[in-house]
Amino acid sequence: MKGTKTRRQPVPPTPPPQTKPRIRRAAFLAALALGAFGTVFGIVKLINHQSAPPGMVWIPGGEFTMGTDSEFGQKVEKPAHRVKVDGFFMDETDVTNAQFREFVEATGYVTTAERTPTLDEIMHQVGPDAKPPKPEDLVPGSIVFMPTDREVPLNVPDAYRQWQKWTPGANWRHPEGPGRSIEGKDDHPVVHVSWDDATAYAKWAGKRLPTEAEWEFAARGGLEGKKFVWGDEPFSEEHPQCNTFQGHFPDKNTAKDGYLRTSPVKAFKPNGYGLYDMAGNVWQWCNDWYLPEAYALTAGRGVLVNPTGPAASFDPRERPPERVHRGGSFLCCVGYCFNYRPSARLGCTADTGMSHLGFRCVKSRD
Repeated sequence: MKGTKTRRQPVPPTPPPQTKPRIRRAAFLAALALGAFGTVFGIVKLINHQSAPPGMVWIPGGEFTMGTDSEFGQKVEKPAHRVKVDGFFMDETDVTNAQFREFVEATGYVTTAERTPTLDEIMHQVGPDAKPPKPEDLVPGSIVFMPTDREVPLNVPDAYRQWQKWTPGANWRHPEGPGRSIEGKDDHPVVHVSWDDATAYAKWAGKRLPTEAEWEFAARGGLEGKKFVWGDEPFSEEHPQCNTFQGHFPDKNTAKDGYLRTSPVKAFKPNGYGLYDMAGNVWQWCNDWYLPEAYALTAGRGVLVNPTGPAASFDPRERPPERVHRGGSFLCCVGYCFNYRPSARLGCTADTGMSHLGFRCVKSRD
């Protein structure tokens, strides 16, 4: 009709570029794949968790760098070298007073510290240069940390004798000596256990002590080459990551972390594998013989698979043989014993018991 305007037809929307559906589809498939992987990983983790013996966690095993070449490491931690370990179960905490009591009550076991020692056994623990005890002093006992009443030199030979004291009557039931007990401390790590005691407990429990390689792999919690079990972040006085000595060692412990000596085994956060106290609180026995130069003896051999340490320790004609202990303790601090690091290692005789030395066990998968 003349004068009538033609109605404009609506313009259909421009379809989105074809690449967008493809991108979204690819993203969806990738997310699906990751979700499937995560589900499988979670199922495997759940299976491992459910199959773990009570109180233990599954350590998956793998290859890692053992020791350190860093400037903060001591000579006994060098050279760093590659090691591969098979998977195993590990106690999630140090063996506690309650757990050790169960063993003693079931077996009637008497620890090294509760038996009358020989003169040789005491001299192994206090050192060859110490004054020999009198025959009437050969009574059961162990080594207890005694804070000094003043500042003392730390850079002298055998400085530890100023605060580590042989104490008659000290044992796992009386960690600070006669008159002090473990009442109310069932969840604290058992101490004053020798390597022999720890091995006896492990056998009774159907377990064993970890190799030094297993211990360090587990302590790192999946963190490769880090300074501490929690990463590279320095120890924090205000927000402590583990139980160490705070203040001026060995005379003034401020105990800002809440503990003058041992702490409950789950007082601090676990590492990446769910293990508690792999730094600080108490040292932990390992199965290996101790040699300061153990790593140097295996240098250049490529990746070591499930190493079990040297075949022997010191020549007994020159020095009593020793076993390895790891992890540091409530006596470690930056100013003296900077050993709450996963690469740190020390040793002492198998009959030694101390107020800052305990253990945990492992178990191979059947």
